[in-house]
Amino acid sequence: MAEALHDQKSTEKSSGTPVPMSNKVRVKRALISVSDKTGVEGFARYLKDLGVEILSTGGTCKLLERAGIEVKEVSEYTEFPEMMDGRVKTLHPRVHGGILARRDLDEHVQAMGEHGIESIDLVCVNLYPFEKTVEKDDVDRPEAIEQIDIGGPSMVRSAAKNHAFVAVVTDPEDYGAVLDELEKNEGCTSEALRRRLAAKAFALTARYDSAISTWLHRSDHDDGVAESAFPVGASFAATKRFDLRYGENPHQKGAFYADTNCSEASVAGAEVLGGKALSYNNLVDLDAALALAKEFDEPFVCVIKHNNPCGAASAATIAEALERAWAGDPLSAFGSVLAFNRPVDLESAEFLVSERRFVEAIIAPSFQDKAFECLTQKPKWGKNVRLLACGPFESASRDTATLEVKRVVGGILLQDRDLLAERMEDCQVVTEAGPTPEQLEGLLFANKVGKHVKSNAIVLAQGTEIVGVGAGQMSRVDSVYLAARKAGERTKGSVLASDAFFPFPDGVEAAIEAGVGAILEPGGSMRDDAVIAACNKHGVPMVFTGSRHFKH
Repeated sequence: MAEALHDQKSTEKSSGTPVPMSNKVRVKRALISVSDKTGVEGFARYLKDLGVEILSTGGTCKLLERAGIEVKEVSEYTEFPEMMDGRVKTLHPRVHGGILARRDLDEHVQAMGEHGIESIDLVCVNLYPFEKTVEKDDVDRPEAIEQIDIGGPSMVRSAAKNHAFVAVVTDPEDYGAVLDELEKNEGCTSEALRRRLAAKAFALTARYDSAISTWLHRSDHDDGVAESAFPVGASFAATKRFDLRYGENPHQKGAFYADTNCSEASVAGAEVLGGKALSYNNLVDLDAALALAKEFDEPFVCVIKHNNPCGAASAATIAEALERAWAGDPLSAFGSVLAFNRPVDLESAEFLVSERRFVEAIIAPSFQDKAFECLTQKPKWGKNVRLLACGPFESASRDTATLEVKRVVGGILLQDRDLLAERMEDCQVVTEAGPTPEQLEGLLFANKVGKHVKSNAIVLAQGTEIVGVGAGQMSRVDSVYLAARKAGERTKGSVLASDAFFPFPDGVEAAIEAGVGAILEPGGSMRDDAVIAACNKHGVPMVFTGSRHFKH
């Protein structure tokens, strides 16, 4: 028994001193009905040892009975049978009256007495696994609908509303905290605990409803019932992973939340393997790095600094891709964030820890054992660099139905993700000279990277290696100057991708003067003819893609 209780209470440690009690509530009766049965047997057994009467339903009731724990079936308590395949079992006045009644109002207490309603002081409920159900590829609408819990959320919300008198437990991770408090305080819960549990309960039902709403709208859109891909009301399901030391700047507070509906490899779902605590800026840069890495199926590494790629390359091996990506801008690469689309191997790790190189964080599908050992045991590396394993991914695994969200004061903007990747057949040669196959390969590579550069964006590449980036300038020609300055001598013979059209010939003239050998842009300017003429004058090929890739 002692070992079982220790296991239950180990999820959350306390100081060992009684919690200051305000409005203590003794737990005399508990209702337990859970889909996630982790730890519920030990939790119920301890409640029973405290003399708590336990009501339960369905599978939970059978589990507790098999464990030898005395339980009263809810249908026995309500004197009303479960019906309609279990859809109606807890939706009963004797259940909700016992949860919702205010014990400090004579009218409520009198009504309980008149109708044989007994108080329920603790509600332990978690919900049907709707989200896990709809993650399955072959799920159909009727199956999904059956996993929409009605009675569970009703009890959770009732208990959370009446938290002045009722403790609501929706997460097995909280069993330990509840048992600790009951043990130290003679079977009572404190107002502080009940308030915290109530807030968590309403967060759960909000996420649950959001997941259902999102899936139903997506299903309706796929079936042609909903004309727009964007729902009438937007809600988002997220769970806090941890508080941040601070936000983007030290005077800003921050926290990190995980999207509970995300099904692809992500920073939020990655396992943190080591290093210092993640900061707000680390997380933003890691997300940007991973998004760029997902563009490529061949071995690829990118180097991100302040949310922009300063180096990126694909190659035959991941170690070669890393070396070439770092060479894109070694000065900016110091203190950067890296993303790999292959497991980090020993050769890559040895390259990073040599020659005073240092990065803030690395995200990759995984880390080979020897690579992990190298990165974590090198002085100034092991204690500092954050290593995140996000699992394998490829470009085709990105969720095309996920919407991007941007917050503005007083509202939000939703849009499709920019997952468009131009191919050779999308490129229209608009100049007298056409690009060589090697130049076209480099242009398309630079164009993929350019999608992830803040506008105005200019990207210079030599083959499948980025040599210069001009990001975030107010005029496009300034982005050209910046990219060429970063590339230096490597500008000669490079190819250039622009995220939007050149509004004037000055940008292409500056690029050609610096040594650029071929140019890609979407086209669409009223001065396209003048821009094309500037290229023809110098015999430089230009291709239009017809697609802009602004990133603000």
